[in-house]
Amino acid sequence: MTLRLTPYLMMDGNAKEAIQFYEKALDAKVLFLQTFGEMPENPEFPLPADAKDRVAHAMLKVGETDLMLSDTFPGQPHQQGNQVTICISTNDMEKSKQIYEALQQDGQVNMPLQETFFSPAYGIVTDKFGVTFQIYTEGHQ
Repeated sequence: MTLRLTPYLMMDGNAKEAIQFYEKALDAKVLFLQTFGEMPENPEFPLPADAKDRVAHAMLKVGETDLMLSDTFPGQPHQQGNQVTICISTNDMEKSKQIYEALQQDGQVNMPLQETFFSPAYGIVTDKFGVTFQIYTEGHQ
């Protein structure tokens, strides 16, 4: 089983600008970048035009460390100062469920742990201390 914690920055439409800045300031290397417009389409939820160029997910390498970024979806709340979350990655679905259940106690569920097109079990929870975690399960079980 693998278990990794990765800082995750939530931007408000300026993730591409932030990526370019970190490439120069931190000598970051872009490993992955996908916009909302490049994601699989969902006919039940058509993508608004102002969302297409926003970053849905990006992965940078800064030295030995991974750094993830994305933009909020247009209309989602965004408050500067609390845009840093922690992504917990594991390749064990049971471990993901265990971590998710533990962190949500006396906290708040932002997105239920569920299968997505990019993960067999992904969810977002803010713990009782106000720290937001993204639980990401790698691969398919």
